[in-house]
Amino acid sequence: MKTSTDRILTTHVGSIPRPESVRTLLRARLGGQRIDETELVARATEAVAEVVRRQGEVGLDVVSDGEMSKTSFLGYTDDRLTGFVSTTASTDPSAAQSAGGAWARRVDSRREWRAFREYYTEYLPREMPLATPPTVCQGPITYKGQALLDKDLTTFKAALRGVSVAEAFVPAIAPAMVGRGQNRYYKTEEEYVFAIAEALRTEYRAIVDAGFILQIDDPGLGETWDMLIPAPPLEEYRRTQARNLEALNHALAGIPEDRVRYHLCWGSWQGPHLEDLSLRDVVDLVLKVKAQAYSIEAATPRHSWEWRVWEDVKLPAGKVLIPGVIAHTTAVVEHPETIAERLMTYARLVGRERVMAGADCGFAQGALFQRQHPSIMWAKFEALVAGARLASERLWR
Repeated sequence: MKTSTDRILTTHVGSIPRPESVRTLLRARLGGQRIDETELVARATEAVAEVVRRQGEVGLDVVSDGEMSKTSFLGYTDDRLTGFVSTTASTDPSAAQSAGGAWARRVDSRREWRAFREYYTEYLPREMPLATPPTVCQGPITYKGQALLDKDLTTFKAALRGVSVAEAFVPAIAPAMVGRGQNRYYKTEEEYVFAIAEALRTEYRAIVDAGFILQIDDPGLGETWDMLIPAPPLEEYRRTQARNLEALNHALAGIPEDRVRYHLCWGSWQGPHLEDLSLRDVVDLVLKVKAQAYSIEAATPRHSWEWRVWEDVKLPAGKVLIPGVIAHTTAVVEHPETIAERLMTYARLVGRERVMAGADCGFAQGALFQRQHPSIMWAKFEALVAGARLASERLWR
């Protein structure tokens, strides 16, 4: 993995708003319509080439394919894992009840959403205009997505030719984020999450073998806390999450740590986030993940103070921090001086060579919607590069 040896390198979290030509096809598929898969592949290939070129032009150092082919952050695994089936009234009576009045119940699914019911009642329908049929695990879980994954990796490699960047990464979901609460087959939740981990090992290994950095996306470590009603004792929650990270490390076994980075955020929705855990509550668990770099949300107002955690917690030798220094939750474009100040703070705490400039989270939730308009996102990326340049001039003067 490239590190900031002579300047602060820049990157982001991965997901970028899809062009409308791709979104239309992916949304139609999500809605159960038949689409021209050949056309989708062609459109997605064009979109990857364009988004990679644009990242290079902006000056980002470590880039992604924008996750152009993925329908959603979670939903892409439906096409890549066996064992999960769509629920209907005939296969799961609870699914029929769930299908009607989904939005009214959705606002009750988090403690924060209950506390700010009026806000989220208006906000959630706009955020989630489509809902895929729920799935449940009714059989053994294995990986079946090799062809889809190979197509993504081949497309990304082709797009990188002739583009001047330092490195490229591919996001993949953490085992505990897949099929939460959907186990109808395995005897225990531990057996279930380890089965998912074993299946995802195939995807993780293929990404690294193709020459890319593997990014593990795991907002569940932080955001699942808010989904438990009532709130459990913190230690009980930590035990569950420690088990989930053991499963992740099982999936990462044999992959060099310097080819892996781990992303943590507190959910990408825009809201008060008063129920969020602190980084301090889980930082020791984060550092147990077998990765060289840790991408952690740090620019949003609710978590921007958490650089102080690193005053007390020692970043292990050889590890790298990728703090979010631009936020996906506001359209305000951060000033480069603000970004430089944030980066210099982290450099002072852990060392300049062990800091990379990042974003809080992805700027798109698959094909469903975008967190910010693409023009805002690109302006933020430009500010990110400018801020990293300012910090570098001061840190290496």
